[in-house]
Amino acid sequence: MRHRHKRSLSILAEKYSPSAPCTCDVCRSYCRRPGWWTVAEAAHAIKNGYGARMMLELSPEGAFGVLSPAFKGCQQNFALQEYAHLGCIFYRNERCDLFGSGCVPLECRFCHHTRRGQGQQCHLDLERDWDTPAGRRLASQWAACNGLWLRYPAAMFPAWLISSSTK
Repeated sequence: MRHRHKRSLSILAEKYSPSAPCTCDVCRSYCRRPGWWTVAEAAHAIKNGYGARMMLELSPEGAFGVLSPAFKGCQQNFALQEYAHLGCIFYRNERCDLFGSGCVPLECRFCHHTRRGQGQQCHLDLERDWDTPAGRRLASQWAACNGLWLRYPAAMFPAWLISSSTK
């Protein structure tokens, strides 16, 4: 199972190669909205100490979740719309704190002003990567480690989120 997941990661990384660094207005606007990691990249970011600066975005139907860089003020929480206007927690002074760390999300590395319109397919492929047992397990473990169970009523959690943390 792990082998298949690593293979899908390499396929995504190959399909969505990094863009050239750019500080134009368009590229900086992409940085204001947190981009998504692959499941493997998010696990790597957690191992490198970035887990406390993540948030959990749930799919509209609640079938899966995605760990992403948090909105400022929304770290260690669900992605709450009221914080969206504050932008990505790693974006400060028109720069990304993750640049050069080896932990920049795939979606952030790919998006660029020369690739307008291509970001949607990248986003959909990242959704598919998270809508897997490995994605649900990582999201659930992160939620448990960051105390989401303690801050919200159990009835609001999708069943997979609670059950996957014990596997």
